[in-house]
Amino acid sequence: MASVAALLEPIQLGSLVLRNRVFMSALTRNRSVPTSIPNSVNLEYYKQRAKSAGLIITEGTLISQQGTEWPHAPGLWNKEQVAGWKKITDAVHAEGSFIFAQLWHLGRVSHPDAPEQKTSGLPVYAPSAIAARGGKFRFLPGGPGYVTATIDDPTQLLDAFEKAAINAKEAGFDGVELHGSNGYLVHQFLDSTSNLRTDSWGGSIENRSRFGLEALKRLIRVFGNDRVGIKLSPAGGYNDMGMPLEETIETFGHFISEAEKLGIAYFTLVRYVDALDPVIDGERRGTFHDILATYAPLIKKAQVFSNGGFTPEEAADFVKSGQASGIFFGMSWITHPDLAKRLKYGKPLNNAPDFKTLYGKYYAPEEEQRHGYVDYPEAEY
Repeated sequence: MASVAALLEPIQLGSLVLRNRVFMSALTRNRSVPTSIPNSVNLEYYKQRAKSAGLIITEGTLISQQGTEWPHAPGLWNKEQVAGWKKITDAVHAEGSFIFAQLWHLGRVSHPDAPEQKTSGLPVYAPSAIAARGGKFRFLPGGPGYVTATIDDPTQLLDAFEKAAINAKEAGFDGVELHGSNGYLVHQFLDSTSNLRTDSWGGSIENRSRFGLEALKRLIRVFGNDRVGIKLSPAGGYNDMGMPLEETIETFGHFISEAEKLGIAYFTLVRYVDALDPVIDGERRGTFHDILATYAPLIKKAQVFSNGGFTPEEAADFVKSGQASGIFFGMSWITHPDLAKRLKYGKPLNNAPDFKTLYGKYYAPEEEQRHGYVDYPEAEY
């Protein structure tokens, strides 16, 4: 398929050679029943997609029991989870692909009544005790607004990131991605509307950048800088994030420039997407601007990847023009387990998503989680 040929070229990522630039984005699917431990249906899901993906980023993987909301999202805080992930990483490697674990903490949009959060015995932590407006929880009543504690010592959370990275390495992951987007913990520290601290973790751009940069250093300590990446969404919006345009550019420009100095493998810059920008108090919450044009020039050595509603043809154009080195796809990988192979052989993307099954059934056993997860058909070749 000539129009997407640029996506099918191999690419060097640190010491890894990826077979194509059709990457699988982190996609929360809520199938690790019943206790956040990856299971056999998760194994089948990743194995299907590893047959053609150049790089897979796991669904958001929780670094601790504290800091959760989504039911049955997988974790990386105990040995049972490590063992479950090890089966998946082995299967992905056997299919010729690579897999990074996306390390995730929800911060202020955690829920005090989420099962794992309750089991932790700890309150919901955030940079500042400011509730996120708008939105709703997936399986519990009410909406964001349950922040009960400002974290006094953020190094406790950095310790959890580092421990999760240690577990990820034991589980056989090729690297880790810091989840710095979509209004979760790292993003909350960066944004001046969610971080009102007056200590060394807040206030100035340098101080607000500190948590994310220290988290990257912790991950590098475990994996080395060429096996660490970060995902950022500077346009904000989702989970009640977003600063004025000038402050946004200054903040993310500083953060990206400092993270670049650490020698990390890649930045994934999520471009503005309407669907991720809620209307709050009658106005769009996010800050629209051209993400790649604004921030990619700051990145001199790391690979620049992007995400956010790309069609295959558009993605190929971005790669061919040098605006990005690779593109992450989301929904297309959910509905087409052979996405990259379809692009290679010119097969249509004709599987329609079933949004009712996107996040599974909360109380259903493992076998009943298959529908809308591992039963999307491959094309005929």
